[in-house]
Amino acid sequence: RELPRFNPVSVSGYHIREAGSTAPQEVAFTLANALAYLDAALQHGVEVDAVAPNLSFFFNAASDFFEETAKFRAARRVWARLMKDRYETQRPESMMLRFHAQTAGHTLTAQQVDNNIARVTLQVLSAVLGGAQSVHANAKDEALSLPTPENAETALRIQQVIAHETGVVNSVDPLGGSYHLESLTDAMEAAVLSILARVEEAGGAVRATESGLIQRWIEESAYQQQRAIEAGERVVVGVNRFQ
Repeated sequence: RELPRFNPVSVSGYHIREAGSTAPQEVAFTLANALAYLDAALQHGVEVDAVAPNLSFFFNAASDFFEETAKFRAARRVWARLMKDRYETQRPESMMLRFHAQTAGHTLTAQQVDNNIARVTLQVLSAVLGGAQSVHANAKDEALSLPTPENAETALRIQQVIAHETGVVNSVDPLGGSYHLESLTDAMEAAVLSILARVEEAGGAVRATESGLIQRWIEESAYQQQRAIEAGERVVVGVNRFQ
């Protein structure tokens, strides 16, 4: 009431993805947490439309270019539907999923660090095409240490080149209508809703966290991803191929 422009929480999925979750798990667990926050507000007599417009989100931008763009688009779609159908929100602002994206630290490699510039560039682009309001680009040497000033500046320039030279910011949804991306977005939305339903069956985000269920799902996903890298089924340039 007194601080109408104060954003009380940025609901984070970044650490969930860094711990090894899949893209649908990242979105589903993040939105499940957001629902828990809204339910807590309701229990304290705060109307959803009084708090929801001031929520923001924080997602990971990983390396599967089209999957990540579809992930962001699906997250926005699912959030709007949840707010409209579950909470019957009246304000359009309550249905807007405002999000920040940071490029994926777990994809940076200590081997051949210059390759990380290409990774970060594509990750930033996927976030922009998916509708991010703000982006953080990791520096190429962050797999080794805090970045040098020169490498931090290069990371900043990646954002600026994409923002000011490519034209991708001139459309709200530049890839909308692409058969490939729309089908990926539909599949991502279905996967997110399926995981959300399982969290609800487990009693919601708080109970699913306290029971260790969500942690076990993330650990299993991380294990499967690492197995795929070690078996060479998932290529990491400069690490398990093209050394």
